[in-house]
Amino acid sequence: MVANFQSGRLDDQRVTLSALPGIQNSSTGTKRENNTTSAPQIILTPASPAPPKKVCSRPSSPTLSEDDDLPYEEEIIRNPYSVKCWIRYIEHKQNAQKSVLNMIYERALKELPGSYKLWYNYLRERRKQVKGKCVTDLAYEEVNNCHERALVFMHKMPRLWIDYCQFMVSQCKITRSRRTFDRALRALPITQHPRIWPLYLRFAHNLPLPETAIRVYPAIRLAAVVNDENFVSKEGKSNYQLWHELCDLISQNPDKVTSLKVGAIIRGGLTRFTDQLGKLWCSLADYYIRSGHFEKARDVYEEAILTVVTVRDFTQVFDSYAQFEESMIAAKMETTSELGQDEDGDIDLELRLARFELLITRRPLLLNSVLLRQNPHNVHEWHKRVKLYEGQPRQIINTYTEAVQTIDPLKATGKPHSLWVSFARFYEDNEQLDDARTIFEKATKVNYKQVDDLAAVWCEYGEMELRHENYDQALRILRKATAIPARKAEYFDSSEPVQNRVYKSLKVWSMLADLEESLGTFQSTKAVYDRIIDLRIATPQIIINYAMFLEEHNYFEDSFKAYERGIALFRWPNVHDIWNTYLTKFIDRYGGKKLERARDLFEQALDKCPAKYAKTIYLLYAKLEEEYGLARHAMAVYERATAAVEPEEQHQMFNIYIKRAAEIYGVTHTRAIYQKAIEVLPDEHARDMCLRFADMESKLGEIDRARAIYSYCSQICDPRVTAHFWQTWKEFEVRHGNEDTIREMLRIKRSVQATYNTQVNFMSSQMLKATGTVSDLAPGQSGVDDMKLLEQKAQQLAAEAEQDKPKPKDKILFVRSDTSRSELAELAKQANPDEIDIDDEDEDAEDGEPDEVQLEQKSVPTAVFGGLKDD
Repeated sequence: MVANFQSGRLDDQRVTLSALPGIQNSSTGTKRENNTTSAPQIILTPASPAPPKKVCSRPSSPTLSEDDDLPYEEEIIRNPYSVKCWIRYIEHKQNAQKSVLNMIYERALKELPGSYKLWYNYLRERRKQVKGKCVTDLAYEEVNNCHERALVFMHKMPRLWIDYCQFMVSQCKITRSRRTFDRALRALPITQHPRIWPLYLRFAHNLPLPETAIRVYPAIRLAAVVNDENFVSKEGKSNYQLWHELCDLISQNPDKVTSLKVGAIIRGGLTRFTDQLGKLWCSLADYYIRSGHFEKARDVYEEAILTVVTVRDFTQVFDSYAQFEESMIAAKMETTSELGQDEDGDIDLELRLARFELLITRRPLLLNSVLLRQNPHNVHEWHKRVKLYEGQPRQIINTYTEAVQTIDPLKATGKPHSLWVSFARFYEDNEQLDDARTIFEKATKVNYKQVDDLAAVWCEYGEMELRHENYDQALRILRKATAIPARKAEYFDSSEPVQNRVYKSLKVWSMLADLEESLGTFQSTKAVYDRIIDLRIATPQIIINYAMFLEEHNYFEDSFKAYERGIALFRWPNVHDIWNTYLTKFIDRYGGKKLERARDLFEQALDKCPAKYAKTIYLLYAKLEEEYGLARHAMAVYERATAAVEPEEQHQMFNIYIKRAAEIYGVTHTRAIYQKAIEVLPDEHARDMCLRFADMESKLGEIDRARAIYSYCSQICDPRVTAHFWQTWKEFEVRHGNEDTIREMLRIKRSVQATYNTQVNFMSSQMLKATGTVSDLAPGQSGVDDMKLLEQKAQQLAAEAEQDKPKPKDKILFVRSDTSRSELAELAKQANPDEIDIDDEDEDAEDGEPDEVQLEQKSVPTAVFGGLKDD
């Protein structure tokens, strides 16, 4: 903190005054600054205002007995409280003796002590009276007393303070002048301070001693402010900004702050503004640099880069430090060149270059230290620090040792066990296995936060022994890790240390199982797998590995039992892989020898099986029935599968079902499957099924059935979207139909299109009801009345519906469409190219409608009926 700068005192640059008449000396006196001879203390005894008088007695002094004074005397007797009367009297006596004039002012101020006009004129007159005299004259002290008496009543008048301060400065009384300025600032409101400060600063600039000037600037302007936590800057500056200005002021003017403890001031800011340490450290170093204390500046920089905790502060300090070293080198080189000396032989220059190079080399390490000061439990930063010491074994060992001692595993960021493992690997790489084992043994006793951390240490310990072919030692290590502790604990019980919970770590058990399979016996391996299952820590993969292990040793039924134990442990969907492997292995082993048992297994697997996993099992089940069972059972399985799988897979399942049914029973057996698929599948897949179904029927020669399928499918085919379907139907009619069937297709097409138009219009009307506006349905027509627009829309829909209705005529069996007669004739010609074109004479009718066909009866020969004809 900034010290109280006002506590210091300076010598008054004047001669000691003797006691003045009418001024009482203090018994103790005021101590002169710097322990010099004490000066008399002025005790102000302003005359208290007298009670109002109606009659003023005539003075006894002979100087006031002139006849021309009588009118003024009588006037002030009648109006003793009139300023104008006193002013006229004073102006009348302006040329009288000074003592007479002063006496009249005193009489006036006794009656009117609150008159600013009288005090101002009186003080101005008194200052004129001492002008030109020596500052040691007693008259100056009398005038000072008059100012003090005036300020008792006029302490809020800035003009009087300004005059008094200027008068004190003219007397060359430094301490009293400074204190008078301070009193003025304390007495006047803040809005009047700008009138005082220019005089105060001019006074400080002209002082022969810098100490007082320095006391004026920070003490009055900044020191009191930065120490006041409740201070609110008029210019909106924060307390830190004021601190920064103070630091800049004292650091850039080191020759003027010899009496201040700059280090204590700035270090006080370091403890107060911990988020701006970089700038403050740089200010302190800059102060020493400007003072010429370069080694102290270097010590400050070193202390700063070893204490800052943010990258921003470190960057500021380091850049300033590097710039300082560069400037030192440049200055030395310039000095050497001016002196004409050889730069190659200058040891000081080489030392500075080496110091600068070392500083640049240390930067990554220093930055890493900053990050570790932020969080000493950051595992990643410790690993980076080790890499920075690459090639320095002793430093690496010291870093690892410091890291494992510093990091608290419960607060660590990252995996704390990785430091122990890397530490041991370092010894291992240097062929010091005993030291590596010692590190691992210590690592197994650390209270990690997670069980996986301790399990990883045990596994790395075992792998190290395996790398050096110490197989028995690796087995002993992992058996020790999986040994049941004296005090059992649940795996997720965080209240217990990890050493009591690691026996349930699947990572350690899995590695032990692998080692037992490779190095142990069948019984020991089987015991490990059984123990894993008993601890209920097995995974589906562990179950499958166990079963595969038993199968490799020809224990088939035991492997199936392992699958059964795994199925009992897990539920769907985790049990899917076990069931899939189990069923596959069972079929490969027995085929159709144990068909009923296999069927029971499939039914058990399909019980509560989610639709997501049902497809694979159903296909495997159907394959079993096809190869070893009955075809009808296989078809039943396929049929069940089409309903059990997910909707996204139903289409693919129906395709498989149809393909297998066609291969087993023939294509005619697929008709029922097609019909069910069309009913069940969504429209997108149903259209595909309809096309395939119709194509199959057309290939079988069932043209009418194919046409019926097309007609049924047309109800779900919007002509605007599914143009492919209508093109396929058209090609079908061109190949197999005639003019009537083509007309019927076109009629259906228009009918379907009208249906979809109606649906769209219905949705639009519902939207209109919901929103209450037609702006969404008719963008760009917001200016049209809504009701009129609705009427227009209704008329348009009615016209379209009327147009879509069939127009029956006498003996006409089709509906007129947009297709012209020439187009229909062309289509009919394509359908039957051998047809003879016979012109009809009545074809010129205006309406172009065909006439009624006249039928003629003709007898059938009796031979046609054969024996069916009765006599």
